[in-house]
Amino acid sequence: MCSRHDYYRDPDAPEPNSSVPGGSALVVDYSGAVLMQRRRDSGNWSFPGGVMEIGETLEECVIHETKEETGLDIEITGLLGIYTDPQHLIAYADGEVRQKFNITYYGELAGVPIHDTVRLRLRHHTEQRDRPYLG
Repeated sequence: MCSRHDYYRDPDAPEPNSSVPGGSALVVDYSGAVLMQRRRDSGNWSFPGGVMEIGETLEECVIHETKEETGLDIEITGLLGIYTDPQHLIAYADGEVRQKFNITYYGELAGVPIHDTVRLRLRHHTEQRDRPYLG
């Protein structure tokens, strides 16, 4: 039995009683594979991340949660988006019903020996540019 249930645009969802800032990391490797981890509380696959604790920034939270959940060190390289849809709710077994608040960052694996010019090419690839880079 899972201890978490996600609701999204569900008219039968319970009323929220909390909102907690959380963050996650979208990390893509050189081959285009996306780093995912399977949640123990719901069984769903998700980006690594978690909720911010007092005394840390959200970026620090995402970095340490990614390390905890995957064993990998990452660096934050940008911002994908801020997700605050009030129709995305998470109900927990203890009665908390949380309105989802997530900031998703782009991340890359830290300490991996990749030359800066190769990182530039990877960034151009993920940007899905309309025109080729010339320079």
